[in-house]
Amino acid sequence: MLVLPVSGTTVTCHVSDWFAFMCPIRAILSPVLKKILIANRGEIAVRVIRAARELGIATVAVYSELDRNALHVRLADEAYALGGQTAAESYLNTEAILKAITDSGADGVHPGYGFFSENADFARAITAMGVAFIGPPPEAIDEMGDKVSSRKAALRGGAPIVPGTTEFVTSAKEITDFGNEFGWPIAIKAAFGGGGRGMKVVQSAAEVQDAMDSAQREARNFFGRDEIYVERYLTWPRHIEVQLVGDKHGNVVWVSTRDCSAQRRHQKLIEEAPAPGLPDGVEEAMGAAAVKAAKAVGYYNAGTVEFIYQDGDFFFLEMNTRLQVEHPVTEVITGIDLVEWQIRVASGEKLPMTQKEVRALQRGHAIEVRINAENPAGGKFLPSPGPITKLTAPDGFGVRFDGGYESGDEISQYYDNLVGKVIVWGKDRDTAIARTIRALKEMVVEGVATTIPADIAILEHPDFAAVTHSTKWVEEVLDLSGIDAAPVSAPTDSDTPLVQRQTTVEVNGRRFDVKLWVPESAGVAAAAPTKKKAARSASASGGGAGGGSGQIAVPMQGTIVKVLVEVGQAVEAGQSVVVLEAMKMENQIEADKTGTIKAINVKPGDTVGAGDVVVVIE
Repeated sequence: MLVLPVSGTTVTCHVSDWFAFMCPIRAILSPVLKKILIANRGEIAVRVIRAARELGIATVAVYSELDRNALHVRLADEAYALGGQTAAESYLNTEAILKAITDSGADGVHPGYGFFSENADFARAITAMGVAFIGPPPEAIDEMGDKVSSRKAALRGGAPIVPGTTEFVTSAKEITDFGNEFGWPIAIKAAFGGGGRGMKVVQSAAEVQDAMDSAQREARNFFGRDEIYVERYLTWPRHIEVQLVGDKHGNVVWVSTRDCSAQRRHQKLIEEAPAPGLPDGVEEAMGAAAVKAAKAVGYYNAGTVEFIYQDGDFFFLEMNTRLQVEHPVTEVITGIDLVEWQIRVASGEKLPMTQKEVRALQRGHAIEVRINAENPAGGKFLPSPGPITKLTAPDGFGVRFDGGYESGDEISQYYDNLVGKVIVWGKDRDTAIARTIRALKEMVVEGVATTIPADIAILEHPDFAAVTHSTKWVEEVLDLSGIDAAPVSAPTDSDTPLVQRQTTVEVNGRRFDVKLWVPESAGVAAAAPTKKKAARSASASGGGAGGGSGQIAVPMQGTIVKVLVEVGQAVEAGQSVVVLEAMKMENQIEADKTGTIKAINVKPGDTVGAGDVVVVIE
């Protein structure tokens, strides 16, 4: 039995009851906040909107030109245009977001994850307006959001750290010297990043300069800052993290551990809670270390402390001063709505539970699968932007789907490629795995390729069942040579024409949905921006074998960030010729034959489509 004090009211819940987590804390007291603006997009914006609505709080969405009719915009009570297409032009446009806060009258701002979620200057700008920032104090973001200073804070809290720099590195020589001293490989990381963005693994000194340049470009494009640091790269680690929540009264609790070791390109594919296969005492030690590190910087609101675990030892990796993408697996094994707790903490309330009470809630096992718009064929995980012609989420006992898109919506090359997340609960880990496989096989996504085939391959593999996988396992061990994405279908016109049409208008930057009655043959369409395209090949061919056509085409829509060759230069099959950015990830496009560069059809900044020929080799 739990006696839960919430703002002076006592509620009794029976932990033994599976429905204990439905204890009506939510109904006891409405938060102080009345209207929340979500400074984000996609799945996390939808998640926050739904939680706020359950609390009786009005919501405000913001959107770019490409997100004019996105799901989060459709669900919010109000929506305001930011303008622009890219993240830098829209969701990272501080002036436009602050104006939307003022115009909407929002008294709270939830940053989601990515974008401004770990930007202390943004948090300060919000609070200076007298608006609640639904996140940690700016000082904690400064110290923990910077991966270098966070290592120092971890040391103060008693957590061991992986060998690495405790200051930013600014030259290739510093990185080379570190590698020579501690051994290769090493990892170059974005100091203000996360989620694998701006992280490059370097095997030798010869790779340092290119890897450093690439890491800084990705960090600048995704987080608006390009500072980097270096640390030793462990050979076969697991990635384990601790979810915690603190309030403004000095209380901090850790809620659960999570294992996020199934990754590609240092970005998570599958997460589970609690972290399985840990020796006795390790989980509690991690939780205690996470709480100490958080208290060392005066932390409150939701946050995650990430650790690397190998051979019985764990090392502090970083702290994410925000809600994590994988937070739902913690929610379904505890019954705690972490977004609700975030909002209540931002409203000044105390945490409703003690550490002991939180730990008593844990029940069963949960798995989350990120459904990304990527083609996993051959283990390449190439971004797959485009329209979703059909999306059917799985259902059934213990299955939850958190999505940011519906059928008819489009995945843009300018933003993250997360379509949604399948979250599954089971009474134990084996049940959760079996149920997740079932759910994934039921899910339907057409129009874009997704990671679902690779996700199923991971879950069905005996290494995953035995918890012998690591953060490198997907790329170094898992055989995806026979994996292919589901066929990409074209949109059809089989639906019965409707005479009622809906479009969107903007008045002083505020969005309004308008219904129109028009003849059946008429429609309402928005003009698409004109894009510069490279020459298109009749049959697109990517890099690879030495006997190719020499017509080097890109496999996906994206933006050219770097041209690596010159006309007249001799190249070998497999040599990179251009760097293509799609969905905030850089991709090396390789020569498909040995020869001489005859023509280069693109320059940095050009937008290209799948099949466009960028380089010709003879």
